[in-house]
Amino acid sequence: MKTVGIDYGDARVGIASADLTNTVATAVCTINVKGMKDAVLKVSEKLKELNAELVVLGLPVNMDGSQSFRVEKTNAFASMLKEKTGLPIVFTDERLSTVEAYTYLNITDYKSSRRRKIIDALSAQIILQSYLDAQKNSK
Repeated sequence: MKTVGIDYGDARVGIASADLTNTVATAVCTINVKGMKDAVLKVSEKLKELNAELVVLGLPVNMDGSQSFRVEKTNAFASMLKEKTGLPIVFTDERLSTVEAYTYLNITDYKSSRRRKIIDALSAQIILQSYLDAQKNSK
């Protein structure tokens, strides 16, 4: 099953893809969007291109586990995306995924001028890898 991870944002959407064994996630791209409808359209095209069969979408919960103000937007995006693609969508906790992505970029001395282009895709990779690891550990 081809699994794709998404880090949804108002201006950019990060996309990551799992290998065919659902063991390793890899950052694919960051898509610049203008609003939710544009995001749904562009992401659905990318999902088709990647032959996605399952979508893992990061859910932006607060550090205490409560739902953030972004959860409502993310749920609306998921609903529209599911309607457009017909693909199953599962949510996974995305707490600290962006912090982890920035930490990785700092450790690897990735140039700050290019970070915006990759940070969302890297966050999507972290979200997807977390999901894949949890699935493997639950078996």
